[in-house]
Amino acid sequence: MRGVNLGTITFTGAAMDGWDKIDAVERTTDVVSGAWVFRATRVPVAALFENLRDGSTVEQFLSWFPGVTRVQVEAVLDYEARRLHETVQP
Repeated sequence: MRGVNLGTITFTGAAMDGWDKIDAVERTTDVVSGAWVFRATRVPVAALFENLRDGSTVEQFLSWFPGVTRVQVEAVLDYEARRLHETVQP
């Protein structure tokens, strides 16, 4: 399975499980080859992580992808932060 490569971190389908619970994103086979995208756009969620990894700010990302809203970005980041927090809890 092909994942999203973020430098030393790769998100695979297993790592992205649960994203269907986030209203801010969607995935269909006929949009961007089935990648997770921000709802009602063709902007892959991976683009957010890639841009942040490369030093961009959320403000820059939003200006480059005007169809994506701050609420969507925050929902994705909040979800991933919660998941990371859960993995470090004893």
